[in-house]
Amino acid sequence: MTTFWDILHLLTATPLVFVAIGGLTWGILGGALPGISASITMALVLPFTYTMDPAQAIALLACVYIGAEYGGSIPAILIRTPGTNSSAATVIDGYELNRQGRAGEALGISLMSGVIGSLFGLAMLILLTEPLSWLALAFTPASYFGLGILGLSVIASMSGGSLIKGLAAAIVGLMIATVGTDPISGVTRFTLDIPDLLSGIDPVLVMVGLFALTELMSQSGSSNTKLLNETIKIKLPSFAMMNRLRRSQAIGCVLGLFEGLTPGGGGSIAAFMSYNEAKRWSKTPELFGKGSEEGVAAPETANNTVASTALIPLLSFGIPSSNSTAVLLGGLLMHGLIPGPRLFEQSAQVIDSIYVGSFIAIIAQIGVGIIILPACIWLVNRPRPYRTGFIFALILSGIFTLNNSLFDLGIALGLGLVGYLMRLTRFPVLPMILGVVLGHMVESSYRRSLVLSGGDHVIFLQDPIGVCLLGIALIFVGFSLRREFRDARKTKLKEASS
Repeated sequence: MTTFWDILHLLTATPLVFVAIGGLTWGILGGALPGISASITMALVLPFTYTMDPAQAIALLACVYIGAEYGGSIPAILIRTPGTNSSAATVIDGYELNRQGRAGEALGISLMSGVIGSLFGLAMLILLTEPLSWLALAFTPASYFGLGILGLSVIASMSGGSLIKGLAAAIVGLMIATVGTDPISGVTRFTLDIPDLLSGIDPVLVMVGLFALTELMSQSGSSNTKLLNETIKIKLPSFAMMNRLRRSQAIGCVLGLFEGLTPGGGGSIAAFMSYNEAKRWSKTPELFGKGSEEGVAAPETANNTVASTALIPLLSFGIPSSNSTAVLLGGLLMHGLIPGPRLFEQSAQVIDSIYVGSFIAIIAQIGVGIIILPACIWLVNRPRPYRTGFIFALILSGIFTLNNSLFDLGIALGLGLVGYLMRLTRFPVLPMILGVVLGHMVESSYRRSLVLSGGDHVIFLQDPIGVCLLGIALIFVGFSLRREFRDARKTKLKEASS
């Protein structure tokens, strides 16, 4: 059990302080680059955590997530281009404030709202995660199989586009997860007699290839279209302004908590929902869309709340609800850490490092955000070919340091090309990544269940938790199919009327 002195020791541990502030800084820089989302920013640094202490490595990834959620608001406010998906709602009023000559004020509101949302999210993370994780003690192998199927079906049905494409991508991910050594019998399979494949395909290579390399390939033909004003400085809001914003920030906290706990939810959904509700409850709704401070505070509070609350289902049950938490799950598994109650019992220092490192990063966010703004502006104003070349070199060096293997580089580059082709054909990549990450759990739980039942599949209908989880998965798939049929019918009616 963690004591006050354990937490105090972590707070004063110099390496954790450097890790937290370093992760925060990298996250802000990555989030400020348009097109480089929070998940890509985390994927870029993931290979470098391979040789780190597990507690510091996971804390680093969590702090990068926190920094990226704030960093995305910088280009959203200054050039009307969201740095991350979750900062898209900030564009509406943030850029209008910039046009009115109040860019520094908008950045300050975004920064303080992000700090408030992050602190609230961290408090909920500390209060809810461990109690929920104990529910996992009632899980049997059949229950874990249902949990894995639920995670895949939710992501496949909510990742946009066609449900069939989402499920197909998830199945491909599961197929990739079967490469290597059989988890039950120890027999090698699908290795093509290549020794490097005996241990399987590392999920880190899949995430870096499909997230980061695919994005670089997609951006290779574009160039800078807008430049940032290098004279802008952050102006923190006054106490009177913060008092005016408290209602919209409270809305952002509540909706951010709800979306963080919801599988398939995310910062972008929470941000737009918070924006709409803040407008509904505002005393001056007519200002929304014309430069409302509340229109910046609500979505920024929400998406920063999600950066912490999204870790609750991840750490409790191992279900990632977004691209970023999928990368964090990959980091946990890379260090041999399994989410659930055993993580709290056997690796309590990892949990404490996440809590304390996140707290350090949130408090430091105010000073770092102000200091790093000129660096963000300079970095965004560099020619895209130079930025792309630097990030590409960073990715390749990080991958090579994993096992000092050129074969890993080939796998990552090949998966980057696969991801690029998937983007062209509108196949979602997140279900495929989750298929790889959750593949071992799904397969091993399925095989263990059959071993326990002597090969009788009825065991999956005898476990109440497993039946409930599989039933919820079917509901998600059913609603997704219904939505697709409804949209297709509307499209046909429009075409007929035109």
